[in-house]
Amino acid sequence: MEITKLFSLEGKTALVTGAAYGIGFGIAEALAQAGANLVFNCRSKEHLEKAMEDYEAKGIKAKGYLCDVTREEQVQEMIRDIEKQLGMIDILVNNAGIIKRIPMIEMSIDEFREVIDIDLNASFLMSKAVLPKMIEKRHGKIINICSMMSELGRETVSAYAAAKGGLKMLTKNIAAEYGKYNIQCNGIGPGYIATMQTAPLRERREDGSRNPFDSFILAKTPAERWGTSQDLIGPAVFLASEASDFVNGHILYVDGGILASIGKQP
Repeated sequence: MEITKLFSLEGKTALVTGAAYGIGFGIAEALAQAGANLVFNCRSKEHLEKAMEDYEAKGIKAKGYLCDVTREEQVQEMIRDIEKQLGMIDILVNNAGIIKRIPMIEMSIDEFREVIDIDLNASFLMSKAVLPKMIEKRHGKIINICSMMSELGRETVSAYAAAKGGLKMLTKNIAAEYGKYNIQCNGIGPGYIATMQTAPLRERREDGSRNPFDSFILAKTPAERWGTSQDLIGPAVFLASEASDFVNGHILYVDGGILASIGKQP
Protein backbone atom coordinates (compact mmCIF):
# COMPACT_ATOMS: atom_id res chain seq x y z
CA MET A 1 0.00 0.00 0.00
CA GLU A 2 1.20 3.51 -0.81
CA ILE A 3 2.37 5.33 2.31
CA THR A 4 -0.04 8.23 1.77
CA LYS A 5 -2.99 5.84 1.54
CA LEU A 6 -1.86 4.12 4.74
CA PHE A 7 -2.45 7.36 6.65
CA SER A 8 -5.55 8.43 4.72
CA LEU A 9 -8.90 8.69 6.52
CA GLU A 10 -10.94 9.14 3.32
CA GLY A 11 -14.44 7.80 3.71
CA LYS A 12 -14.15 7.37 7.48
CA THR A 13 -16.42 9.02 10.03
CA ALA A 14 -14.63 10.44 13.07
CA LEU A 15 -16.35 11.57 16.28
CA VAL A 16 -14.33 13.78 18.62
CA THR A 17 -15.92 14.63 21.96
CA GLY A 18 -15.51 18.12 23.40
CA ALA A 19 -13.89 19.41 20.21
CA ALA A 20 -15.08 23.02 20.45
CA TYR A 21 -11.58 24.40 21.16
CA GLY A 22 -8.09 23.53 22.35
CA ILE A 23 -6.61 20.07 21.92
CA GLY A 24 -9.89 18.54 20.76
CA PHE A 25 -10.37 21.17 18.05
CA GLY A 26 -6.81 20.66 16.79
CA ILE A 27 -7.18 16.89 16.61
CA ALA A 28 -10.58 17.17 14.93
CA GLU A 29 -9.19 19.57 12.34
CA ALA A 30 -6.34 17.16 11.57
CA LEU A 31 -8.66 14.18 11.13
CA ALA A 32 -10.81 16.22 8.75
CA GLN A 33 -7.76 17.29 6.75
CA ALA A 34 -6.78 13.62 6.48
CA GLY A 35 -10.13 12.99 4.82
CA ALA A 36 -12.49 11.99 7.64
CA ASN A 37 -16.11 13.08 7.91
CA LEU A 38 -16.00 15.06 11.14
CA VAL A 39 -18.57 14.91 13.94
CA PHE A 40 -18.23 16.48 17.38
CA ASN A 41 -20.31 17.24 20.43
CA CYS A 42 -20.65 20.00 23.03
CA ARG A 43 -22.70 20.29 26.21
CA SER A 44 -23.33 23.99 25.57
CA LYS A 45 -25.31 25.39 22.64
CA GLU A 46 -23.16 28.52 22.79
CA HIS A 47 -19.92 26.52 22.45
CA LEU A 48 -21.47 24.39 19.71
CA GLU A 49 -22.44 27.40 17.60
CA LYS A 50 -19.05 29.06 18.10
CA ALA A 51 -17.24 25.85 17.16
CA MET A 52 -19.32 25.49 13.98
CA GLU A 53 -18.30 29.02 13.01
CA ASP A 54 -14.63 28.23 13.71
CA TYR A 55 -14.68 25.05 11.64
CA GLU A 56 -16.44 26.84 8.79
CA ALA A 57 -13.83 29.62 8.91
CA LYS A 58 -11.15 26.97 8.35
CA GLY A 59 -13.05 25.44 5.46
CA ILE A 60 -13.84 22.28 7.43
CA LYS A 61 -17.20 20.59 7.04
CA ALA A 62 -18.29 19.38 10.47
CA LYS A 63 -21.52 18.27 12.09
CA GLY A 64 -22.07 19.18 15.73
CA TYR A 65 -24.37 17.64 18.31
CA LEU A 66 -25.58 18.86 21.67
CA CYS A 67 -24.80 16.00 24.05
CA ASP A 68 -23.69 15.55 27.64
CA VAL A 69 -21.33 12.58 27.37
CA THR A 70 -21.86 11.67 31.04
CA ARG A 71 -25.55 10.89 30.32
CA GLU A 72 -25.94 7.42 28.80
CA GLU A 73 -29.32 8.12 27.24
CA GLN A 74 -27.97 11.23 25.47
CA VAL A 75 -24.88 9.35 24.30
CA GLN A 76 -26.93 6.47 22.89
CA GLU A 77 -29.30 8.89 21.13
CA MET A 78 -26.41 10.83 19.57
CA ILE A 79 -24.72 7.65 18.33
CA ARG A 80 -27.98 6.38 16.83
CA ASP A 81 -28.46 9.72 15.01
CA ILE A 82 -24.90 9.72 13.66
CA GLU A 83 -25.13 6.13 12.46
CA LYS A 84 -28.47 6.87 10.80
CA GLN A 85 -27.19 9.99 9.02
CA LEU A 86 -23.53 9.15 8.31
CA GLY A 87 -23.19 5.44 8.88
CA MET A 88 -20.81 3.69 11.23
CA ILE A 89 -18.45 5.70 13.43
CA ASP A 90 -15.03 4.43 12.36
CA ILE A 91 -12.99 6.60 14.72
CA LEU A 92 -13.88 7.75 18.23
CA VAL A 93 -11.68 10.24 20.06
CA ASN A 94 -12.60 10.54 23.74
CA ASN A 95 -11.28 14.03 24.38
CA ALA A 96 -13.86 15.68 26.65
CA GLY A 97 -12.40 16.39 30.06
CA ILE A 98 -12.01 18.80 32.95
CA ILE A 99 -9.55 19.37 35.78
CA LYS A 100 -10.14 20.80 39.24
CA ARG A 101 -6.97 21.93 41.01
CA ILE A 102 -7.99 21.52 44.64
CA PRO A 103 -5.98 19.98 47.49
CA MET A 104 -7.38 16.52 48.19
CA ILE A 105 -8.42 17.22 51.78
CA GLU A 106 -10.32 20.31 50.62
CA MET A 107 -12.08 18.61 47.69
CA SER A 108 -15.70 17.60 48.15
CA ILE A 109 -16.86 14.18 47.04
CA ASP A 110 -19.17 15.88 44.50
CA GLU A 111 -16.19 17.71 42.95
CA PHE A 112 -14.22 14.46 42.84
CA ARG A 113 -17.13 12.60 41.24
CA GLU A 114 -17.63 15.31 38.59
CA VAL A 115 -14.05 14.92 37.37
CA ILE A 116 -14.29 11.11 37.35
CA ASP A 117 -17.62 11.31 35.55
CA ILE A 118 -16.38 13.50 32.70
CA ASP A 119 -12.78 12.28 32.40
CA LEU A 120 -13.37 8.53 32.83
CA ASN A 121 -17.01 7.46 32.93
CA ALA A 122 -17.85 9.39 29.74
CA SER A 123 -15.15 7.52 27.82
CA PHE A 124 -16.67 4.25 29.02
CA LEU A 125 -20.15 5.33 27.87
CA MET A 126 -18.94 6.58 24.49
CA SER A 127 -16.85 3.49 23.81
CA LYS A 128 -19.69 1.21 24.90
CA ALA A 129 -21.99 2.98 22.46
CA VAL A 130 -19.75 2.68 19.37
CA LEU A 131 -18.33 -0.79 19.99
CA PRO A 132 -21.35 -2.87 18.83
CA LYS A 133 -21.18 -1.50 15.27
CA MET A 134 -17.36 -1.78 15.27
CA ILE A 135 -17.67 -5.43 16.33
CA GLU A 136 -20.26 -6.03 13.59
CA LYS A 137 -18.08 -4.43 10.90
CA ARG A 138 -14.85 -5.86 12.40
CA HIS A 139 -12.92 -2.63 12.39
CA GLY A 140 -12.69 0.51 14.48
CA LYS A 141 -10.38 2.95 16.19
CA ILE A 142 -10.82 4.37 19.69
CA ILE A 143 -8.38 7.02 20.89
CA ASN A 144 -8.53 8.10 24.53
CA ILE A 145 -6.91 11.38 25.49
CA CYS A 146 -4.97 10.40 28.57
CA SER A 147 -2.35 12.51 30.35
CA MET A 148 1.04 12.39 32.01
CA MET A 149 -1.13 12.12 35.11
CA SER A 150 -1.96 8.64 33.83
CA GLU A 151 1.55 7.86 35.13
CA LEU A 152 2.41 10.58 37.63
CA GLY A 153 0.83 12.41 40.52
CA ARG A 154 1.27 15.95 41.76
CA GLU A 155 -0.36 18.28 44.24
CA THR A 156 -4.00 19.37 43.82
CA VAL A 157 -4.96 16.95 41.00
CA SER A 158 -6.05 13.82 42.88
CA ALA A 159 -9.34 13.43 40.98
CA TYR A 160 -7.75 14.15 37.60
CA ALA A 161 -4.89 11.70 38.18
CA ALA A 162 -7.32 9.04 39.38
CA ALA A 163 -9.47 9.53 36.28
CA LYS A 164 -6.59 9.57 33.81
CA GLY A 165 -4.96 6.57 35.47
CA GLY A 166 -8.28 4.76 35.12
CA LEU A 167 -8.55 5.87 31.49
CA LYS A 168 -5.15 4.33 30.76
CA MET A 169 -6.34 0.99 32.10
CA LEU A 170 -9.71 1.27 30.33
CA THR A 171 -7.73 1.76 27.11
CA LYS A 172 -5.72 -1.39 27.72
CA ASN A 173 -8.81 -3.40 28.65
CA ILE A 174 -10.75 -2.38 25.53
CA ALA A 175 -7.75 -3.49 23.48
CA ALA A 176 -7.58 -6.80 25.34
CA GLU A 177 -11.31 -7.46 25.11
CA TYR A 178 -12.05 -6.37 21.54
CA GLY A 179 -8.76 -6.63 19.65
CA LYS A 180 -9.95 -9.91 18.11
CA TYR A 181 -12.52 -7.90 16.15
CA ASN A 182 -9.80 -5.76 14.52
CA ILE A 183 -10.59 -2.89 16.88
CA GLN A 184 -7.66 -0.83 18.12
CA CYS A 185 -7.93 1.24 21.29
CA ASN A 186 -4.96 3.45 22.12
CA GLY A 187 -4.32 6.60 24.10
CA ILE A 188 -2.48 9.87 23.60
CA GLY A 189 -0.88 11.36 26.70
CA PRO A 190 -0.19 15.05 26.07
CA GLY A 191 2.50 16.84 28.01
CA TYR A 192 2.06 20.47 28.97
CA ILE A 193 0.36 22.05 25.96
CA ALA A 194 0.15 25.76 25.20
CA THR A 195 -3.59 26.50 25.09
CA MET A 196 -5.90 29.30 26.17
CA GLN A 197 -6.28 27.53 29.50
CA THR A 198 -2.52 27.49 30.17
CA ALA A 199 -1.84 30.99 28.80
CA PRO A 200 -1.76 32.67 32.27
CA LEU A 201 0.96 30.22 33.34
CA ARG A 202 3.16 31.29 30.43
CA GLU A 203 2.75 35.05 30.67
CA ARG A 204 5.85 37.06 31.59
CA ARG A 205 5.75 39.07 34.77
CA GLU A 206 6.01 42.86 34.79
CA ASP A 207 9.77 42.63 35.36
CA GLY A 208 10.14 40.29 32.38
CA SER A 209 10.74 37.17 34.47
CA ARG A 210 8.95 33.90 33.81
CA ASN A 211 6.06 32.60 35.84
CA PRO A 212 7.58 30.05 38.29
CA PHE A 213 5.39 27.28 36.86
CA ASP A 214 6.56 28.14 33.34
CA SER A 215 10.18 27.86 34.49
CA PHE A 216 9.36 24.56 36.21
CA ILE A 217 7.91 23.05 33.02
CA LEU A 218 10.81 24.21 30.85
CA ALA A 219 13.28 22.72 33.33
CA LYS A 220 11.40 19.40 33.39
CA THR A 221 11.00 19.09 29.62
CA PRO A 222 14.05 17.96 27.60
CA ALA A 223 12.60 19.77 24.56
CA GLU A 224 12.73 22.97 26.68
CA ARG A 225 9.36 24.21 25.45
CA TRP A 226 5.64 23.75 25.89
CA GLY A 227 3.88 21.53 23.42
CA THR A 228 1.30 22.79 20.93
CA SER A 229 -1.83 21.31 19.40
CA GLN A 230 0.25 20.80 16.24
CA ASP A 231 2.43 18.33 18.15
CA LEU A 232 -0.59 16.10 18.69
CA ILE A 233 -2.02 15.90 15.19
CA GLY A 234 0.54 13.46 13.75
CA PRO A 235 0.04 10.95 16.57
CA ALA A 236 -3.75 11.35 16.28
CA VAL A 237 -3.83 10.71 12.53
CA PHE A 238 -1.46 7.74 12.97
CA LEU A 239 -3.64 6.12 15.64
CA ALA A 240 -6.79 6.79 13.60
CA SER A 241 -5.40 5.31 10.38
CA GLU A 242 -4.55 1.88 9.00
CA ALA A 243 -0.92 2.67 9.78
CA SER A 244 -1.62 1.65 13.40
CA ASP A 245 -3.58 -1.55 12.74
CA PHE A 246 -1.16 -3.65 14.85
CA VAL A 247 -0.79 -1.06 17.61
CA ASN A 248 -3.21 -1.77 20.44
CA GLY A 249 -3.49 -0.88 24.12
CA HIS A 250 -0.63 1.61 23.83
CA ILE A 251 -0.42 5.07 25.40
CA LEU A 252 1.61 7.39 23.18
CA TYR A 253 3.01 10.13 25.39
CA VAL A 254 3.57 13.37 23.49
CA ASP A 255 5.37 15.23 26.24
CA GLY A 256 8.69 16.48 24.89
CA GLY A 257 10.45 13.82 26.95
CA ILE A 258 9.20 14.70 30.45
CA LEU A 259 8.46 11.11 31.42
CA ALA A 260 11.94 10.06 30.29
CA SER A 261 13.76 12.62 32.41
CA ILE A 262 14.25 13.48 36.07
CA GLY A 263 14.62 17.13 35.08
CA LYS A 264 17.48 19.61 35.19
CA GLN A 265 19.53 20.13 38.31
CA PRO A 266 18.63 23.49 39.88
